[in-house]
Amino acid sequence: MMTAASETWVTPTTDQIARTKAKIDASVQNIKANPSYRPGSAPFYGFHDAGKAVRGTVIIFHGFSAKPTQLSALSDYLYSNGFNYYQANLANHTLQPPDKFWCQVDLKPEILNPLREKVNKDQVLQDFIKSLPEDPTKYQRPPMLQMANLVSRLMLIEPRLMKIMAAAENDNDPNFSRYFTSNHMDYLTDARKRLSELDAMPAPIYVIGLSVGAAIALGLAADQPKRIVKVVAYTPLLKLYEPTVERYIELAGPLDMYEKSWHPGESFPVGALTAASRYGAYVREPQNIKALKNVPTWMVLTENEDAASIPTNEDFFSKIGGTDAGHRLFKYPASDLVPHPLAEPNVQSQGMTNRFWQSLYQETFRFLTTGEYDPSNMDTVEQDPNLPQVAPV
Repeated sequence: MMTAASETWVTPTTDQIARTKAKIDASVQNIKANPSYRPGSAPFYGFHDAGKAVRGTVIIFHGFSAKPTQLSALSDYLYSNGFNYYQANLANHTLQPPDKFWCQVDLKPEILNPLREKVNKDQVLQDFIKSLPEDPTKYQRPPMLQMANLVSRLMLIEPRLMKIMAAAENDNDPNFSRYFTSNHMDYLTDARKRLSELDAMPAPIYVIGLSVGAAIALGLAADQPKRIVKVVAYTPLLKLYEPTVERYIELAGPLDMYEKSWHPGESFPVGALTAASRYGAYVREPQNIKALKNVPTWMVLTENEDAASIPTNEDFFSKIGGTDAGHRLFKYPASDLVPHPLAEPNVQSQGMTNRFWQSLYQETFRFLTTGEYDPSNMDTVEQDPNLPQVAPV
C-alpha cells in the first residue's frame, strides 16, 4: 500500500527555468508558424521566479476538441498556491482541419471505398445524408434509436462489418490492423514531447487531465512512472459510455459524419472520437495498469456521463489497486447534476454545470499536496476554510 508522502518543496534555478522556457517557447513558435494553426490553441505556462520554493510543476491536458485555456482557472489557482504549471496541448489539436491533423481511426481504403459505393447506391442512406446540414459544424449526433438504425442499415448492405466491428470493439484484437488505420498512439508520443520540455525542471512533476486529456495523463504516468508522482484524472475517456454510440461512431466514417465541436464554428470527424477511445483501450492494457499501481491517482467521475464509460473507469480504478493501494475515486451522484466536463467553471453541458467546481479545485490541491481528498467538500458550494480559497471567474 502506498503512503501519502510528506510534501516536497523545490527551488528551481535561473538556468533550469530558462532552459525549460526556451524549449516550450520554441515549440509554441513552431505551432504558431504553421499555416494550419488553430487560433488560440497554443500551449502556455506559468513559472515562479528563480530562487522561489515551489511545490513542483503540473502538466495539464485539456479535453477532446478543446484548447489549453479550458482549465486556465485551475492553473491560476494552483499557481497562486505554489505550483508551476504547463497547460499543454493534445496531439495536433493545435492544427486544423481536424480530419487532416487530429488522431483518427479509418477503415482501410480497400474496405472503405467499396462500402462507400454501396452507401451511395442505398436510397435509405442517401435520403438520410441529404437531410444533414451542408455545414458540418451544424451536425448534431442523432438520437440513440436513429444511431442504432443507421448501424443496422450499414450492416445490412455490408455483412462483413460485423466481423470488422468485432476487431474494433475487442481490446487488442489482432485483426484491428487488418481492417483499420489509426494514429491514436500519437496522443502518447506527443505527451512525451510535452513532458520532455520539462526535463530541466526538478521533481516533483504532476499531471492533470480532463476526458481524453485525463486518459493521456494516465497513459503518460504509466509510461513515465519515475518522473510523474501523482495523477488527477477528471472523467477519463477510457471507453465510450454506451455500446450503441460506440458502434455508430466506428461505422459513421463511410457516411462522412461529423460531430459538432464544443467550440462555435468547429467540427470534427467521428473517426477522431474512435481514435480517442482506442487510445483509452491502450491505457487499460496490463502493462499500464501495473505501472500505475505505484503512482497515486485520483479519479473524479459523474453519474451524468455522456462520453466516458463509468463501469470501465471503475473497473480500471480497481485494477490499479483501488483505495487499498492509496488511489482515490469520487463520483458525483446524478442528483448533483454535474456533467462530463466537470472541471470547467460555468460551462453548460446537457443543461448542467458543475456548481461545485471551486471545491473540486480545492480538493485537487489537497490531493496533490497530501495524496488525500475530503469527500464532504466535493458537492458543496461552501469552500473548505482550511484550504486556499478559489476565486470566482
